[in-house]
Amino acid sequence: MNDEINRLIESLYGAKVETSFATSGGSINQTQVLSLTNGQRVFCKQNPSPPADFFLAEIRGLKLLAKAKSGPRIPKPIAVQSGSRPTFLLLEYIESSAQDEKFAEQLAISLAQLHRTSQEYYGLDHDNFIGSTPQKNTLEKDGIVFFRDQRINFMRQLARQSGLLPLAIDKKLDSLCDKLEKFLNISGEKPALMHGDLWSGNYFPDSDGKPCVFDPAVYYGLREADLAMTELFGRLPQKFYDVYQEVFPMNPGYEERKDLFNLYHLLNHLNIFGSSYLSSVERVVKRYTH
Repeated sequence: MNDEINRLIESLYGAKVETSFATSGGSINQTQVLSLTNGQRVFCKQNPSPPADFFLAEIRGLKLLAKAKSGPRIPKPIAVQSGSRPTFLLLEYIESSAQDEKFAEQLAISLAQLHRTSQEYYGLDHDNFIGSTPQKNTLEKDGIVFFRDQRINFMRQLARQSGLLPLAIDKKLDSLCDKLEKFLNISGEKPALMHGDLWSGNYFPDSDGKPCVFDPAVYYGLREADLAMTELFGRLPQKFYDVYQEVFPMNPGYEERKDLFNLYHLLNHLNIFGSSYLSSVERVVKRYTH
C-alpha cells in the first residue's frame, strides 16, 4: 500500500488501512477496496502514469452526474493525490448486490432522469477522457456537427496518426460523415447530460438495489449514444429499453441508428487495443455506406 495513501487515510478518518483487496474492472487503473481499522471501507483507484488531469476530470464528471435529480447513484469523490498529475483517487465504497428483475426498470428510469438534465450546447466546458483516450468536448450548437467533429472525426484522426486506419475505410468514413443527417434523427432533441461510457462494467445495483453508475466520460450529447453503448458488449434485458422508451420516448428509428453511435467507441477501442477492432469498425462503416 502506498505510504501517501496511508497518511491521507489517517488524516481523513483517524484510522489506518487494515486490509485491502484488488477488484476487477477496467484495464486502465488498478482498483482496491481498503478496509479501515474503524470499520469503514474506501474504494481506491491507482494509475502510476496517468495523463495530466485524468483523475481530476473523473472527479468533475462524478460531481456533475450527482447533480441530476432522481438520477443513478454516483460514488462520492473523497480525496485525490495533490499535484497536476495525481496517481490515485479515493472514492466512496458502494456495496453491490445481485441484479434482480426490478434493476433494468430502475436503471432505465434513473438514466432517463439523468438525460433530462440539459444545457444549451452539446459538449462540455472542459475536455476529459473516454477510457485513457482524450475526449474532446468543444461546445457546439448542432448535435450532428458535434457528433461528426468531436466524436467520429477526432477518433479517426487518432487512428490515422497511429497507422491503424486503412485508406479505403478512411474514405468511406468521409462519405459517412458527409451524410450523417440522413441517418441521425435528432428532431426535438436537446443536449442531454450523459454518462458517456455506459457499458455493462460501469453500472451495478447497490445493496438496496438502486442503480449506481461510475467511471464516466461525461458530456452533454445525443442521449441515444448512452443507450447504444449498453448494447455494444452485451445488452440489458429488453425491459430496460421498453421502460426507457415509455419514460422518455426516442424518435423512431433508434434500432437503425445505434450502430452509428457505437462507431465512436469502436474507433476508440481500435486506438487503445489495436487492429483486432478494425473488422468491427469496417462492418459498421460498410453498413451505412454500402
